[in-house]
Amino acid sequence: MSSSLARLIQQLSAGFSNQAQAFDNPPLYAHILVKFRPLPQLAPGSLLLEQSYAITPGTPYRIRVLRAEQRDGALIIHNQALRDEQRFWGAIEDDERRQSIGAADLLPLEGCTYLVREMGEGFSGEVEPGCRCLVERKGSLAYLVSSFEIDPRGMRTIDRGHDPATHEQLWGSLAGPFEFERTHDYNGDIPPSWLEN
Repeated sequence: MSSSLARLIQQLSAGFSNQAQAFDNPPLYAHILVKFRPLPQLAPGSLLLEQSYAITPGTPYRIRVLRAEQRDGALIIHNQALRDEQRFWGAIEDDERRQSIGAADLLPLEGCTYLVREMGEGFSGEVEPGCRCLVERKGSLAYLVSSFEIDPRGMRTIDRGHDPATHEQLWGSLAGPFEFERTHDYNGDIPPSWLEN
């Protein structure tokens, strides 16, 4: 595994909260928790993602399995949904449930791969171009426009959903990026074999 890929996985293997931002400006920013934990039983670079409102941490509104890899020298993060995802809600904090996630539970999400590049001490990434990353939310279909920046201190994200026909923004941040501070470190969960060159 390249040193860049190992560093990306190490920076992602953490918990994050935007509590300060949410408390400073509650009308514009909900208080959100984002956690990524390695899944050693799956392909190298696989991480469980749970994103939830702080008031309902056990019922994530987004649960995915991401897989970071380097392909032809470029860093990418594959985005995968989970079959019958409610079975795995709360798996971030439940070792047994997390370890029960198998390759057969994964559903690749077409058009939703993040293209990642190194940026200073960290990384930035955005969903691949093409408006093909379709997500259903609040009963309507939208394509996802999403980007992130991550470094040793925290993470910034913007997620927006747009109408596939009109390209009008349907949901997501209007006031700028969510600013997350690092709250947990899950580097101890990373198998040493993932970090070897």
